[in-house]
Amino acid sequence: ESAPLFKVMGHKKEQDDGPARTYHFSEAEKDLWANLFEYKGSEEHVRLRFSIDTLGVALDDAVIVYEDARNGDAWDRFIASLKAATPTRDVPSTTLSPVKKEGRVLRLSGALLIALLVVVVGTASLTLWHIYGPNAKRASIQRMAFPQPDKPSIAVLPFVNMSDDPKQEYLADGLTEEIINALSKLSSFSVIARNSSFTYKGRHVKIQQVAEEMVVRYVLEGSVRKVGDKVRIAAQLVDTLTGNQLMSEQYESDLKDVFVTQDEVTMKVLTSLRVHLTEGESARAFARGTKNLEAYLKILQAYELRVIWNKESQMRARQLAEEAIALDPGCALAYSNLAVVLSNAAQLGVYDNPQNVRERAYILAEKAVALDDSSAWSHLALGLLSVTFKKDWDKATAEIQRAIDLEPGSAYGYGYLGSILIYAGRYEDAITCYKKAFRLSPRPMPIFLMNLASGYTALGQYDEAIKLLKTMVDKEPDQTRAHAGLAEAYMLGGTKDYARKEAAEVLRIDPTFSVEAFYRNQPYKDTQEINRRKEALRQAGLK
Repeated sequence: ESAPLFKVMGHKKEQDDGPARTYHFSEAEKDLWANLFEYKGSEEHVRLRFSIDTLGVALDDAVIVYEDARNGDAWDRFIASLKAATPTRDVPSTTLSPVKKEGRVLRLSGALLIALLVVVVGTASLTLWHIYGPNAKRASIQRMAFPQPDKPSIAVLPFVNMSDDPKQEYLADGLTEEIINALSKLSSFSVIARNSSFTYKGRHVKIQQVAEEMVVRYVLEGSVRKVGDKVRIAAQLVDTLTGNQLMSEQYESDLKDVFVTQDEVTMKVLTSLRVHLTEGESARAFARGTKNLEAYLKILQAYELRVIWNKESQMRARQLAEEAIALDPGCALAYSNLAVVLSNAAQLGVYDNPQNVRERAYILAEKAVALDDSSAWSHLALGLLSVTFKKDWDKATAEIQRAIDLEPGSAYGYGYLGSILIYAGRYEDAITCYKKAFRLSPRPMPIFLMNLASGYTALGQYDEAIKLLKTMVDKEPDQTRAHAGLAEAYMLGGTKDYARKEAAEVLRIDPTFSVEAFYRNQPYKDTQEINRRKEALRQAGLK
């Protein structure tokens, strides 16, 4: 029942005197080609090896085909068919010779071999490396020296130079370092330092071993191949605790400037990591507005800070957002980012003249829309400022809806709409929006959680509000508004001692906290509800 995973259909070769032609091999020649592929390890960890350079075919001149799918999709579909199939027949005697192997043989039924993966050696580009079978060996948390952090932990292995020219090693190493440096600037990731990652350079090591030694959940690896004046780069991300491959992507770039190439690919890889590990599809919008890696990183850093609801974080976010604009004055996302930061800071009471600050923020949001009307973030910023500055609920709703239409799969549109509805006093509708947002993004922005808790408090569902807010302060102990929300919910729910403890936390974080200033800067329409909460905060010990 043993059989190779691949059939070789032919070798397409460029002729000097004419267009490409396909040469068909005899069965014996196909057997020879099939045996030039080997997989090492076992079912648990399959490594495909391409050993046909001497035949004039490069590693990246291959494509995996299964039914109508190719490459990563083809592999996923093939694995799914293995899980669903019941091996009832022996493999026909006409199958190819067994592939050279180490460990257990992957057994396939004859029915599967009829529609087996095909490797077409031709003009398509693919780099093959670790491909995980249905029973991929997983990393063990028990074998890790200390606990995993509470955010995605990742090791970036040195990218492999697949070029014949060893001088291209600098490109592979430079790209690895660029990705590590970029990730290290973002608080949403825990990334292993360059010195530790490079201890694996040139070593044949299993992914789960890397995970256990480095105490990470995710491992990113890749390859670089220079072909003429172009470079082909492949990257894959593996979740070592499940054995699943989360990302498998390829990039091609002109190699006119090594540093430009590194920046371009780093942005693409970083975006993919944020899509798969933190933000979901919404992350793609961040990369569309600029080709400047430094500006892109500052935008992301400002975004990460602006969702931390305290004055210091907003001030630092403002600085980074302004630096991003200086680096790329034509980037709409940089302006919308700064607009939201200024709105947040005004709401937190950072400025003595909050309305003037909101006016500037509104102008910035309008500029973002003028620069890129197709950016959902531009419309989200303008929608938010339409409420906080203009008190124009209709325009706010229209702008948020425009953002949702542009990116219907984005959690942020529904999250912002939920916030608008909270401010409008439509609490039940807001909760419905937030639940939809959270289904789209398992890691919602803290402001959305705080506003959702506010909705629960308004509806008298204090336990739900407290549960959300406690989760927030466990992760971010210095969230002023979260502690104030807890003080309100505890006091209104009758747990006065806990309310006073939370009020003390508010004063620890912000000794100048004022109940009137706190609510003066928040655009709530439901004045009766706001007065009820003000009284609760005063009873808890705040002034």
